[in-house]
Amino acid sequence: MRLTSSHLLLPCCALLLAIVRIPAARADMVLAARSISLPGVHLQAVTVTLGDGAAGAVHVQLHAGQVDVPAMGWRRLGLSLSGDLQRDERLRWILDAKARLAGAPGAAFSNAQVRVVVSEASNTLQIDLSQGSALTSAALPLDQPTHAQIKLDNLPATWLQGLLGTVWSGHATGGKLDAELALDVRSSGLQSSGQFSLTGLGFDTPSGTLAGQQLGGSGRFDLDTTSGSAQVDLDSSLRGGELLLGPIYAKLPAHAVQLGLHAGVKDGAVELSRLRVNDPDALQLDGALAFDARNQLKSLRLEHLHASFPAAYERYGQAWLSALGLRDMRTAGDLSGRLDLRADGPRSFEFNTDGLDLADADGHLAVDGLVGGLDWSAQGERPPTSLGWRSLQFYHVDNGAAQSRWKSRDGTLSLQQPLLVPVFKGQLRIGTLDWRPAAVKGERLATSLVVTGVDMAAFSQAMGWPAFPGTLGGAIPSLRWVGDHFELDGGLSASLFGGFADITRLSVQNPFGASPVLSGDIALSQLDLAAITSVFDFGSITGRLDGSINDLRLVDWSPVAFNASLLAGSGGRISQRAVNNLTSVGGGGIAGGLQGVMLKFFKTFGYKQIGLSCRLQGTVCKMGGLEPAGDGYTIVEGSGLPRLQVIGHQTQVDWSTLVRRLRDAVNGAPPQIH
Repeated sequence: MRLTSSHLLLPCCALLLAIVRIPAARADMVLAARSISLPGVHLQAVTVTLGDGAAGAVHVQLHAGQVDVPAMGWRRLGLSLSGDLQRDERLRWILDAKARLAGAPGAAFSNAQVRVVVSEASNTLQIDLSQGSALTSAALPLDQPTHAQIKLDNLPATWLQGLLGTVWSGHATGGKLDAELALDVRSSGLQSSGQFSLTGLGFDTPSGTLAGQQLGGSGRFDLDTTSGSAQVDLDSSLRGGELLLGPIYAKLPAHAVQLGLHAGVKDGAVELSRLRVNDPDALQLDGALAFDARNQLKSLRLEHLHASFPAAYERYGQAWLSALGLRDMRTAGDLSGRLDLRADGPRSFEFNTDGLDLADADGHLAVDGLVGGLDWSAQGERPPTSLGWRSLQFYHVDNGAAQSRWKSRDGTLSLQQPLLVPVFKGQLRIGTLDWRPAAVKGERLATSLVVTGVDMAAFSQAMGWPAFPGTLGGAIPSLRWVGDHFELDGGLSASLFGGFADITRLSVQNPFGASPVLSGDIALSQLDLAAITSVFDFGSITGRLDGSINDLRLVDWSPVAFNASLLAGSGGRISQRAVNNLTSVGGGGIAGGLQGVMLKFFKTFGYKQIGLSCRLQGTVCKMGGLEPAGDGYTIVEGSGLPRLQVIGHQTQVDWSTLVRRLRDAVNGAPPQIH
């Protein structure tokens, strides 16, 4: 393809040959032309100087102020050529010269050695160019100079940027090319076909959605730009390097991966109407792919897709799953299926597996022994399918073996019967589940859940909490996936520590992303303080706890905002250790005088009320208690003798400081107040 440059030198050589046939034009002659136009080439401000050369040769100097080769994307280049022209014993004209092109992409032929051989007897023009390690040879018939047989050796890929820019917004970034090809320059474009090999090829696009680096391989190609769009057929074997085609990212192995495609490029838009990949031990697929002029995905259709793990994940799935928040996956098994994805959302998908294991390093998702599949279409009705697993883990919560049945109708994939899943000696019952994958901005998923008999100790251990006693039960009458987040319609009611925790306005955004966001309100009712404090080394408190945690917001599961209020209003007993820890948390102290002295002789005390509140805004928690008390607030109001009163003096506490105090308190560290 690059050797259309031969068509640049051809008019120059033809001009020189015409000149030397004039008897008086043997030496000391200067010719000038304002412009010269030949098929595919236009030169302006042309001057030719002829003089005596060595051994009877004619010394030729040619200069063109501006050269345009539209088919190559070359415009306003400068050209200078200097060398000797002579005739050999076989009556061939031979020109040995230095040629310099100014302004060509990649500094192509900026300092090239040129040899031109014209044989009228064989009707052939042979042009050889070399620059550094790059060699280019072209043979053209004199009576059909628009046709060339070309050989390229070690040609920098960046030299092809001009041609690439005529049909596409992408650009070459590196690599070398060898090729043998035929080239025909037409009035409306060019046609070329041949075979090639690549070393270290790189390319990129302004949007970054199409790119490659360090690609190697070989194959055959056909290129046609004469119909108003560029049509490319490619059958190749790629070895090594990285390739990005929109959502498809490949880290290619050292062995051969077969890549075949037919691409049409027009006005910057790219359509791969045929795409075939065959990586024998990892991935096979047939399909099609299209991008608009901004290199944004218009459509992706994959047929006859078969992936073998872990190789398919390591080479083709790692980047895609990482974007979903699933990193460093452990995979085994196989998967077959198909996919039809458009710019406005999916149209259909189907997958089946005889056995697949997946687990991400962060514990967000793990499945063992996945068998069966799903079949969904945005229109019409699809056959029913079943999907089961030996175990399923979601955010460290282990679920036992289960079997589900599904059916797609009019864009909704529905659970056909309630799904019962064992969870920590209890059970999760999914009563209904309707999934609408094409509902990009609307309601994607709606379901109802019931949790019964979940062992709190096992659940707490899985979440990295202290081992809370008891069982967890509750109901979610409606859970919906709207846009990019999950939200509760109604609430979750859980039985906990002999009381209840009601969660309302619950919403989870980007649950599998790098920074999931959870928000909601929690209401606590009649929780047994003795059961709660027995879990921690905080000290003993008896009585019942009510409270609320409103406007809760967690980012990456760490709190960034909430308004919490806790109240034990029915009285009870509190230990000396619990008193000290509450004092530490509130940054306060115990009333002095006789009370302070007397308290040292008692292990537990009666209390009338305990109250503590915290409103987190930014990095500061605004603290409060039962009521104002001088310059602070009351945390514990005593009952009986000795009468206990704990006062908090710090109303503004740094959140990290408060967290440290709480951690020290539950871990049994001595109270410290700063």
